[in-house]
Amino acid sequence: QLQLVESGGGLVQPGGSLRLSCAASGFTLDYYAIGWFRQAPGKEREGVSCISSSGGSTNYADSVKGRFTISRDNAKNTVYLQMNSLNPEDTAVYYCAARARFISDSSCHNYGDAWGQGTLVTVSS
Repeated sequence: QLQLVESGGGLVQPGGSLRLSCAASGFTLDYYAIGWFRQAPGKEREGVSCISSSGGSTNYADSVKGRFTISRDNAKNTVYLQMNSLNPEDTAVYYCAARARFISDSSCHNYGDAWGQGTLVTVSS
């Protein structure tokens, strides 16, 4: 069974940083594109950043460009999301997801092969 587990969320002050991790069990991440998504209270889920299976292609939402960095360590079966210069608008539950098709593509569409349970990020003073 494909499982993804997020960690690294928490409470951080505006301007601060967090690094989220997405660890896979039951399958090897090498053959999947991975995306980070978030859902704020009362809002629809949105794609934050996605990465191809090799890590050679990445994609970011305009709202996080220049502040967030996605990376992956396939040897550790883990994908990361480094989040810097956080602001209250980044407050949300963050999810990672896997996609088994178009794995060389870093678009944030058509994810659904596996989803994590989410980790809460709260940016507040």
